[in-house]
Amino acid sequence: MEPAAELSPEFFADPHRFYRRWSGGGPIHRVRFPDGRVGWVVTGYAEARAALADPRLRKSGANARWMASGPGGSPMPPGPPRNTHMLDADPPDHTRLRRLVTKAFTPGAVEALRPRISEITEGLLDRMSGEVDLLPAFALPLPITVIGELLGVAEADRTEFRRLTDATAQGPTPETVAPLMAFLSALVAAKQAAPAEDILSALVRARDDEDGLDGLELTRMAFLLLFAGHETTVNLIGNGVHALLRAPDRLAALCADPALVPAAVEEFLRHDGPVGFATLRYAGEALEIAGVGVAEGEFVHVALTAANRDPARFPDPDTLDLTRPTAGHLAFGHGIHHCLGAPLARVEGQIAFTALLTRFPRLRLADPDFTAEWVEGFRIRGLRSLPVVVD
Repeated sequence: MEPAAELSPEFFADPHRFYRRWSGGGPIHRVRFPDGRVGWVVTGYAEARAALADPRLRKSGANARWMASGPGGSPMPPGPPRNTHMLDADPPDHTRLRRLVTKAFTPGAVEALRPRISEITEGLLDRMSGEVDLLPAFALPLPITVIGELLGVAEADRTEFRRLTDATAQGPTPETVAPLMAFLSALVAAKQAAPAEDILSALVRARDDEDGLDGLELTRMAFLLLFAGHETTVNLIGNGVHALLRAPDRLAALCADPALVPAAVEEFLRHDGPVGFATLRYAGEALEIAGVGVAEGEFVHVALTAANRDPARFPDPDTLDLTRPTAGHLAFGHGIHHCLGAPLARVEGQIAFTALLTRFPRLRLADPDFTAEWVEGFRIRGLRSLPVVVD
């Protein structure tokens, strides 16, 4: 079957425009991507929610299959192997890994971080004045500092940790990934030898009927926590501030009533969330989505940002409404793969927006004619820069 839709490079600038254009064609679309690969893209809310929880849609090995499906095929992109990576594993591997991680990454452990996150936030704001790019000045260092402490990176090693993380975040290659993985492997070994009071040590100690995570699994889990938690929060802050600066009345309302911040964070996640497509899936068997046949082996991309603007679920979806009921949004996914780090992202977002707008209620764009440039990636929805004035 020939694809019914094409994705051009302009998609990255405004994916919502593409989704609106497709809306008359139903909630699932066969799409040709710019690199020539073909897959299904689910855009309807009900269909996306069902697909995210459908065990017939597999994740293990999906990336390798996708990379091999293009013209001539190609190897998997650089990064840690995914066979024991929770995000891209299927049951029973996923069940075991998630159960062990959940024992350490509890809501109580996240809540205990609030005072320290607030301290880090205030320290970053202390260094901001005049015109700054909000991403490197605030949105980027906040979560990377938090995650560094959460993993138990020693203070003497934090400069190197930040350097390696920044290099990998700018574009994962064998040359950037290998040193970071070596750093994390050494960190895991140190925690195994002398556990401390941090999340990585808690993962080392986690046991389920005497079963635990081995060194390689711990290293990959640290990599997952680092990047899943880092990029999500960076883009939650960046995208949310960008949306507010384009809606001065909502910005004024939030500055006037900080009690609105928790609800506002949920609306930022719904309106222009940090994850564009959920991690890749493929059909383990023939199935139907919204009456459309998906053959065994075909790829299925769930467009979270599209589902969260489905007017059948969220009326007037393109409007930023800080008092909108947002329960059930899919920014953190759904089902067994619902983001384990969602509580941490929410806490960081609530603290960041409250502190930023309390300290700088006159926050504004440095250039009133600013045109946003977005990262060119289907999985991540984030800005390249956000120049603002704080005073």
